Amino acid sequence: MTENSIALTETVRVRVPRRPDAGPLADAYLRNREHLAPWEPVRDEEFFTVEGQAASIESKLGLFIAGSDVPWVLVEGSRIIGVINLSGIVRGPFLSAHLGYWVDKDMAGRGIGSAALEFAVQTARNELGLHRLQAATLPHNSASQRILKRAGFEEIGLAPLYLRIAGSWQDHVLFQRILY
Repeated sequence: MTENSIALTETVRVRVPRRPDAGPLADAYLRNREHLAPWEPVRDEEFFTVEGQAASIESKLGLFIAGSDVPWVLVEGSRIIGVINLSGIVRGPFLSAHLGYWVDKDMAGRGIGSAALEFAVQTARNELGLHRLQAATLPHNSASQRILKRAGFEEIGLAPLYLRIAGSWQDHVLFQRILY
């Protein structure tokens, strides 16, 4: 799988994160801290620092090398404006992974999330040989659900108390896309 950047839109590219991305990634998380808080786990203060993001990138690159995760950053110019990840990749008869993503609050509604999902789906199918992707959203995250449905994901059920988000265990609507 290529680590070079690939165009998603006229101005946005996607690529695997690099160690020097720690500062721009910390900036992106700080800029979107309030926006992301309802949808993500509670983060400690170090997460929002360059050092915290450097450690996160190192961890993600280790999982990437091991073949269990594929992290990407969404980049416009020198700014990171989001992330998309395939995590928990399982081989063997399952050939499946979890999909997660977010896009900068100031970039919402521009088709970037949809383009990133299509990129991840094509990569999962064509480069990783996966059969299935799964995504989970909070029941009230209608924007993310619309993007998933437009990308060909189908709702498959409700997972009670599925993830600890914003400080409490919360139900999630599960979606999947069969790739072949």
